[in-house]
Amino acid sequence: MSGFKGLENGQAVICVTRQGSRLPRFWVTMEPGKLMRYSTKHILAGGWLCAAVLVIAGCSPRKAPPLTIDDLMEDRVALDGILMKCDQHPKSRESADCENARIAIERLAAQNIDPAVEKKRQEDFERAREQLRLTQERARQEQEAKKKVDPYTLPVVPVEPAKTPAQQGDPSASGAPPPTAGTTTP
Repeated sequence: MSGFKGLENGQAVICVTRQGSRLPRFWVTMEPGKLMRYSTKHILAGGWLCAAVLVIAGCSPRKAPPLTIDDLMEDRVALDGILMKCDQHPKSRESADCENARIAIERLAAQNIDPAVEKKRQEDFERAREQLRLTQERARQEQEAKKKVDPYTLPVVPVEPAKTPAQQGDPSASGAPPPTAGTTTP
């Protein structure tokens, strides 16, 4: 037992150091013949295994979420593509994309918009928008007209020359000494 010192109560004391460390050695009690539960090699192997799992999980491509029903109703090309994929591959018929595409087709069929009705609705919308624009334009012009000042319609105010301090009744301009502190002027 080369690494053990003193045998007391069936336990040995082993010297444990860190290589290259300038710290003093310390002693740990271990039973004779027992080794450390996990060696450095096991700890490093477990660390590398965890790192590899994290790298593989982080590099795997994420699956795109299925398109919503509203998105499919707006994008007819994507809707057609998903329906073709669902028809060609029977396994994918139960996927969320196929379900959403079927619901979008049902909603579009329920709408059943007549092109003439849609054109009339669009024309009514354009007419109402133009009327609103004209109304707002008139209101803006009225506000501008109220804000503008016509210099020819303003009243004429006579301009008086500025008064000198003697004309205003300033006692300092008349030559009288200023009042002293604590006194009142008559």
